[in-house]
Amino acid sequence: MVFDGRHVLLVLAILSVVLSSTVVSQRGRHIQGVVYDGRSLIINGKRELLFSGSIHYPRSTPDMWPDLIQKAKHGGLNVIQTYVFWNIHEPVKGEFNFEGNKDLVKFIKLIGEQGMYVTLRVGPFIQAEWNHGGLPYWLREVPDIIFRSDNAPFKYHMKKYVKMIINKMKEEKLFAPQGGPIILAQIENEYNHVQLAYRELGARYVQWAANMAVGLKIGVPWVMCKQKDAPDPVINTCNGRHCGDTFTGPNKPNKPSIWTENWTAQYRVFGDPPSQRAVEDIAYSVARFFSKNGTLNNYYMYHGGTNFARTSAVFTTTRYYDEAPLDEYGLQREPKWSHLRDLHKALNLCKKALLWGTSGVQRLGKHTEVRLYEKPGTSICAAFLTNNSTKAGHTVKFKGDTFYLPPRSISILPDCKNVVYNTEIIVSQHNARNYVRPKETKNLKWKMSPEPIPNVHQLHVSSKIPNELYGMLKDTTDYGWYTTSIELSRHDLPMRPDILPVLRVASLGHALHAFVNGEYIGSAHGSHEEKGFLFQKAITLKPGTNHISVLGMTVGLPDSGAYMEHRYAGPRAITILGLNTGTIDLTQNGWGHQVGLTGENNHVFSESGAKKIEWTEVKEEGRALTWYKTRFHAPEGKDPVAIRMNGMGKGMIWVNGQSIGRYWMSYLSPLGKPSQEEYHIPRSYLKPKKNLLVILEEEKANPDDIEILTVNRDTICSIITETAPPHVKSWAREENDIRPVVDHLHPAAHLKCPNHKKIVAVEFASFGDPEGACGSFFVGKCDSALTKGIVEQECLGKSSCTVPAKREVFDKNGDHCPDTMKTLAIQVKCAAKD
Repeated sequence: MVFDGRHVLLVLAILSVVLSSTVVSQRGRHIQGVVYDGRSLIINGKRELLFSGSIHYPRSTPDMWPDLIQKAKHGGLNVIQTYVFWNIHEPVKGEFNFEGNKDLVKFIKLIGEQGMYVTLRVGPFIQAEWNHGGLPYWLREVPDIIFRSDNAPFKYHMKKYVKMIINKMKEEKLFAPQGGPIILAQIENEYNHVQLAYRELGARYVQWAANMAVGLKIGVPWVMCKQKDAPDPVINTCNGRHCGDTFTGPNKPNKPSIWTENWTAQYRVFGDPPSQRAVEDIAYSVARFFSKNGTLNNYYMYHGGTNFARTSAVFTTTRYYDEAPLDEYGLQREPKWSHLRDLHKALNLCKKALLWGTSGVQRLGKHTEVRLYEKPGTSICAAFLTNNSTKAGHTVKFKGDTFYLPPRSISILPDCKNVVYNTEIIVSQHNARNYVRPKETKNLKWKMSPEPIPNVHQLHVSSKIPNELYGMLKDTTDYGWYTTSIELSRHDLPMRPDILPVLRVASLGHALHAFVNGEYIGSAHGSHEEKGFLFQKAITLKPGTNHISVLGMTVGLPDSGAYMEHRYAGPRAITILGLNTGTIDLTQNGWGHQVGLTGENNHVFSESGAKKIEWTEVKEEGRALTWYKTRFHAPEGKDPVAIRMNGMGKGMIWVNGQSIGRYWMSYLSPLGKPSQEEYHIPRSYLKPKKNLLVILEEEKANPDDIEILTVNRDTICSIITETAPPHVKSWAREENDIRPVVDHLHPAAHLKCPNHKKIVAVEFASFGDPEGACGSFFVGKCDSALTKGIVEQECLGKSSCTVPAKREVFDKNGDHCPDTMKTLAIQVKCAAKD
C-alpha cells in the first residue's frame, strides 16, 4: 500500500493515542473509536467539524436537561462539554452520590440519544467558579497533602477518584469505541497558571497526570487546556476569547487545534456590574479560528445555569453565565443563539473544503485578507474574507467580484463566490426578556422568627483564640458563631457622652455580623478581589459583663490559585478601642464557637423543621438575622419561575426545603444596583399549591416587596438592512456545489415564536431609519406608513413569518427619503394558544 502524507499522519495518530478499544479492519477502512491527526479528530473513521457548548449537569435540573440539549442541537451544536464535579459526587470520603442533578450517566445518555457527542472534563480540579474548584473539602484535611503537585497523598486520592469515574463510564459503555457519545476527555485544568509555583513538583505532576490518564485506556484522546507542554499523546488546547489569534498552536504537528473554552460572556461576582460579550465578537472569533485550521470550538458557557445551594465559589453569584446563548432559565438569548446557529450552518457548508482542502492566505489590503481552502482538481473551494480593522469597513476584490466587509468582520463564501454569512451583520432575530407577576403569587402573607443570638453562656469557651473559619465549618454551612465576654467597671468606660468605645475586627474574610449584648451593631465584608476586611463600629458597653458575639461567614470557597489547601478565613484580631484603660485585645480572651445557625441546624426551611419554632406575623422591618416564611401557588403554564428579592439585604432562599442559593441585594455594583436581583426557582422544585418559601435574612429588612415571577422571551424582533445578505438557510450544498434553495435571494426579517407560541401583536414596525433596540424601538426621521399593516398581514396569528426588506414592498406610495439606506425593524409579541 502506498501512503501519502495524510495517511502517515493518521497512522502516527493511531499509534500515539494508544487506543485499547480501537478496531481496524484488515483493509484499514473502518476505525471504531477516536483518533486524530494535525487536521481534525477522526471519529469512527470520519472527520468532523465540531461545534460544542458547555452545559453543566448540576447547574440545572434533570427535567431541564432534555430541553437544554435539544436547543443546543437546534443551535447547530454536535458536542456538549461538561466538567465532572468531585465534591458533589463524594462530599464525604468514601460516600458517593449520583442522584438527581448529580446523575452524570443520565445526562450523558440523554446527549447520546440526541446523536451528539460529549467532552468529559474529569479534572478533578475544575475551577469552574465552583466551590473549592470541585475538590471535596475533606481532601484538605488529608495529612501532608499539597493539591495539584507531585505529592503522594494528592496523587493517591486523585487517581482513585479519576479511575472510579472512568470505570463508571466504561461500565455504562459511554466511550466512543463502546458505541457511546464521549469522544474526548480532559485531565487537569489550566495548570500552566500555577505550575511555576510548584517548581519541579509541578513539572513532574503534569507528566504523572498525563501518564495516569492515558494508562486508563479509554479509547478516546485526552486533552489538557492551556497546557503548552502537554505530554504526548495528550492534546494541548486553548481557552480564551480569541484563540484564532492567541493560540500558539498544538505542541506537535500531528495534534489538531482545539478550543476548549470560548467565553461567551464573563461570570459575575457579587459587586460586579453587568457583563456582556457581543455575539458579533464571538462569531468573528469562531470564524477566525476555523479559518486558521481549527477543528473544535466550545462555547463556555452555552448554558450557564444556576449555582444552587452553596455550590458557587468565593463571592460568585447564584446566576452563572446568564449572557450565554441559553440564559439562566434555559431560554434562547437572541440574537446570540441564532446568530451562532447561522454561523455553524455557514461553516458546515464549508466542511468539505475545510477538512480535505489545501489552505492558503492572500493579503488583499492593509487590514484585509482572504483565507482559502481548495481541493485541487475539484470545484470544492471555501473562502473567508477578513477585515481586521476595528474602525472602518473596506471593499475588496476577490476572484473578479467586489465585496464590502464591515469593520472587524469575516464574510464566509462556501463556494468562493457567494457570501452566505458575515460575522458582523445579524440577520437572525432578537428578543427581550420579560418578568411577569402572575395572579397566583400576589399578596404573599409573611411570617417571621428571629434567629437566637448566642453568648458565652450558651457557647462556652472552647479555645483561647477564634477558630479559623474554613476549618471550623468544613464547608457544611456559611455561618459560624464566635462568642466571648468582658468585665468592665464604670471607670473603664468613657466619661464623655460623645465618646464611645469601638469594636474592631480584622478578618481574613469573607463577611461578618457583630452583636454586643444581643444587639446588632453592624456588618462588613470583603470582595472577590480582596477577601480580607476591617470591621470598625462604635458600640455601647455597660458596667459589668458585656457579651461580644460575631457571626463569621464564608461566601463560597476559593476555586483557583496555587496552594489552595493553605487558604484561611475568619477573624484574626479582635480589639476594643477607646476605653479609659486603653485598647483591650480580645483575640486571646477565650472564645466559644457554634457551627451553623440554630434555625439552619433545625432545618426550619423544611416542612417538619418549620414546626419547631414560633412564627409571628410580619408587621414591620425585622431585626438582623431573622427567618421569614410564606406560601405560594405555582404559576400556571410552563414558563420558568424566579423570585425578585426587593427590599432584602443578604441571605439564603429555600423552596420546599430545596436551597436555590445565596442572595445579596445590599452589595451594590458601581452602578448602584445589586449584581443580581432575580433568583431561579426550578419548576421541578414546585408543587401545584402551597409551596413553602423560607428566607434567611441576615440584615434588617421587610419581605413585603418580594415578588414571585414568571420569565419569558416572548418579545421578538428583527433589525435588518436592505443591503444585508440573505439568510444562510437560503443556501444548501448539492454534491460539491452551493445552490440557493429559495426562489428569490434577498434580505428579509425572519421571526419565530418560542415554544410553539403564536404572534398575537405587532408592537413596532418601521421601514426607514428606526433607532433603538429590541424592547425599546422608536421611529426615526424616515418611515413608511405602510409598514405595520404589511407586517400584521404577514405575521399575525402565525408561529413564524418572513417579511422581505425591499423598497418595492413598503414604498408603494412613494419614497420620501430615497437617499437613506433603509432598515426594517419589527417587534412582535408571542403568546400561547388560548
